[in-house]
Amino acid sequence: MTSLRLREAGPEDAEGVAGLHAASWRRHYRGAYADSFLDGDLVAERRAVWSARLAAPEGTATVVAEEDGGNGEMLGFAHVAFDRDERWGSLVDNLHVAYGRQRGGIGTALLARAGEAVVERAAGQAVYLWVLEQNAAAQRFYKALGGDQVERAPVTGGGDPSRLNGSPAKLRIAWPDARQLANSPGGRPRR
Repeated sequence: MTSLRLREAGPEDAEGVAGLHAASWRRHYRGAYADSFLDGDLVAERRAVWSARLAAPEGTATVVAEEDGGNGEMLGFAHVAFDRDERWGSLVDNLHVAYGRQRGGIGTALLARAGEAVVERAAGQAVYLWVLEQNAAAQRFYKALGGDQVERAPVTGGGDPSRLNGSPAKLRIAWPDARQLANSPGGRPRR
């Protein structure tokens, strides 16, 4: 695994996060999301979202991964919203790793850090995320880290059905205790 530096994101990271987020969606959301949406000005749309989120981070944590001692290139990021759901707990709303850098421990380290943040800052300890049903590789990754598929639901396209291609589905993956993630490889042991 690359020697990583994980740090809390700030407003100055909005551009890098948006670019990585857009690239990941373009690669992994084809088929579920309309090509017209993915091929449009997705970076600007994501920049607006991330500029707002990182400027007002209350109730959330966003962590970016960079190569330790490297050139500052963003290798991945995770965003968690604390206590989002009464039953399922805190939502890992985004976890993206740069193309060509998957399977190197970056996603595991980011998810572990998200689990740590939930342990340290959320009222409840449960954590969950949504993954596209078509993304079998991500499902295997979450299962390997102890996540259980607990629900299937339609994708809403952020409230804009024109963003979607047909009627894609998403799966809720849940962990009843964030310490399970925090104690995964890349995380610091929690009691």
